[in-house]
Amino acid sequence: MYDRYTTPLGERYASQEMQYIFSPDKKFKTWRKLWIALAEAENELGLGVTKEQIEELKEHVDDINYDVAKEREKVVRHDVMSHVYAYGKQCPKAAGIIHLGATSCYVGDNTDIIIMTEGLKLVRKKLINVISELAKFADANKNLPTLAFTHFQPAQPTTLGKRATLWMNELVLDLEDLDHVLSTMKLLGSKGTTGTQASFLELFEGDHSKVRELDRKIAEKMGFDAVVPVSGQTYSRKVDTRVLNVLAGIAASAHKFSNDIRLLQHLKEVEEPFEKTQIGSSAMAYKRNPMRCERMASLADYVICDALNPAIVSSTQWFERTLDDSANKRLSVPEGFLAVDGILDLFLNVVDGLVVYDKIITRHLMAELPFMATENIMMDAVKAGGNRQELHEKIRTLSMEAGAHVKRDGLDNNLLDLIAADPDFHLTKAELEKTMDPSKYVGRSPEQVTEYLAEVIQPILDANKSDLGLTATINV
Repeated sequence: MYDRYTTPLGERYASQEMQYIFSPDKKFKTWRKLWIALAEAENELGLGVTKEQIEELKEHVDDINYDVAKEREKVVRHDVMSHVYAYGKQCPKAAGIIHLGATSCYVGDNTDIIIMTEGLKLVRKKLINVISELAKFADANKNLPTLAFTHFQPAQPTTLGKRATLWMNELVLDLEDLDHVLSTMKLLGSKGTTGTQASFLELFEGDHSKVRELDRKIAEKMGFDAVVPVSGQTYSRKVDTRVLNVLAGIAASAHKFSNDIRLLQHLKEVEEPFEKTQIGSSAMAYKRNPMRCERMASLADYVICDALNPAIVSSTQWFERTLDDSANKRLSVPEGFLAVDGILDLFLNVVDGLVVYDKIITRHLMAELPFMATENIMMDAVKAGGNRQELHEKIRTLSMEAGAHVKRDGLDNNLLDLIAADPDFHLTKAELEKTMDPSKYVGRSPEQVTEYLAEVIQPILDANKSDLGLTATINV
């Protein structure tokens, strides 16, 4: 196992559940289910396919004779026909009707749609659970004032819970995109070699209504509401583009979250989980590196770039079908799903174990709060008889002086002392310190969190109760 390349997506990052969805076993069993659906529909519409043949096919839907298919592919160099042959060896009575009227894309493309749909449903489940955990974090910290940043420079305070709603809301946007794409996923159906359904029209002796009904029945048997209305030999590769764009959107949201946590961990305000035996650095024993968030960012970069693959493929398809999509699809689509699966497991793990250092948060905020309180201080001074314009200039000058005291001299913020010493403000140090309550400067942050959780998040969680309760295990 050590003498050949293995993908880290399988060994390190993606869950077993997502790996199975994109496994060969899942694919080939789905092929057999599609052949059964085709045979059943053809039987129901009056073709010479017997129930005995269908029952034989059903008996061997799961016990695939992979060795026979593998040996046959060496001879015919065609994966679909190799599996038709292998299935026929197990089902001699049905051998002649397997794949009747169909082309390779009947099993290949329909399976791709089925697998991507299942992959999206698993992504959706994990996304819901990340939103749920973030909601708990936001609610628990909705009243904790923290220094907000614009341009990574200190700005008007917010609360830690309000900041968490920003992370959450991006995921809600991703969920909306995901649900839209899921609601539009359609099977290719039975469209034939160039999408004209000519082979099926021949089978049904020119009966157009039966050809259309065949499509409908196959979709219903495979759990879909509809098939694509028109196609070439394949479903439009633009479908892959839409799916990967949804995954890229989730990756971008996760990347933004991971960046924020990494910055907060640098500030020692919020920290991702760090296990007792975890090593942060081979050289610096004291290090506590944000490795989970860094891995999220790294995988997210990959997914965002991966979304370009299906965009290029869909734009360069010729007429009704070319095969220059196949090798790319085999890589880009599964890897996009496996990477996002790994990202969401990391996301869930990190949110579930975030450590908040409220005293450090308060210390950082209080060091900057005198600057942010200057508008309130100035209004109090005006009430005491001062001139607004003159006080504005004074407070600007004193703020610059206090800033230099901090940055140039490495000392504490002394703005309140400077203002108290200026008789034009008519304010004592004790009166000034009364303005240093951080909760006065967070606006409606706590209320915004409460309203957002009640009006936006809770309806989502209520509608998806059966999907909640996931936990994530990180392999390395």
